[in-house]
Amino acid sequence: MRGLRTPGKVSGSRVGEAGGMSTNTTYLAPTSVDLEELYREIAIMYRDVANETSRDLHFPTGRRLAEGLGYPAELLDRLPAGAVSSFAGVGYHFGLARLRPGERVLDLGSGSGMDVFAAAMQVGPLGSITGLDVTPEQLAKAERLNGYQRVTFRRGRIETLPFDDRSFDVVISNGVINLSPDKRAVFSEAARVLRPGGRLALADILTAEPIATRTVGQADLWAACIAGASQVDDYLADIATAGLELQVLQDNPTYSFNSERAKRTSSKYGARSVSLLALKPALTHTINMTEVSQ
Repeated sequence: MRGLRTPGKVSGSRVGEAGGMSTNTTYLAPTSVDLEELYREIAIMYRDVANETSRDLHFPTGRRLAEGLGYPAELLDRLPAGAVSSFAGVGYHFGLARLRPGERVLDLGSGSGMDVFAAAMQVGPLGSITGLDVTPEQLAKAERLNGYQRVTFRRGRIETLPFDDRSFDVVISNGVINLSPDKRAVFSEAARVLRPGGRLALADILTAEPIATRTVGQADLWAACIAGASQVDDYLADIATAGLELQVLQDNPTYSFNSERAKRTSSKYGARSVSLLALKPALTHTINMTEVSQ
């Protein structure tokens, strides 16, 4: 697999404690960007993605993007065309997720539902898929396109999931967590709703260098998946802090931004698309002497 590496367990040390580790832009964000402006910009941008409104976006969308990232053409042919045409992911994470029949799957930032519908085909009629998104137009489109059994959509933020503990076997996400101003909360919530032994499989934008505060404050670049991107060490530390164990991290070299401004910014900070797989450790039962005597 191109660009594949399989690291050992990621250190659970808190961000910034390791020598030379940069400050996580996740925690700069609330003081560096107007959150109301950020949420407004995200809502406008992804409303236009859902409606396929003609405008210059910083990022690519649609079937050509999906095929370039590795989605099989035969899979795309079987999905609702409207969901495929408004796809705005940054990688192909299903090769890592390895969904199995009967599994319960949660998609964080499900958009118009392309990945939800693709997952539904893999888990079959005994499985279930829930898509969570914050943009009303995306959810409305996904609902219109939904013709699958045991597929539901909910509105909500990925930092505060409206689901019970241990509700899912797999959590997936594609190009969304970089949009969150509190990534540590996202991973903590993902770990909470996963069953022991469950999997987190995602694609996202990470950077080689921490994003400068001035760039972080540009809401349109944040909504374009650049300004909110975490530096890779910080992102992996947040995953480890949530109690998840990284198994695979790989680059998605075919992904690139659209606009010249986005390309300049991504080049400056070494922004790139990656896919990763992390596991929630299975529960272990320790036998004590009282149990033995019984």
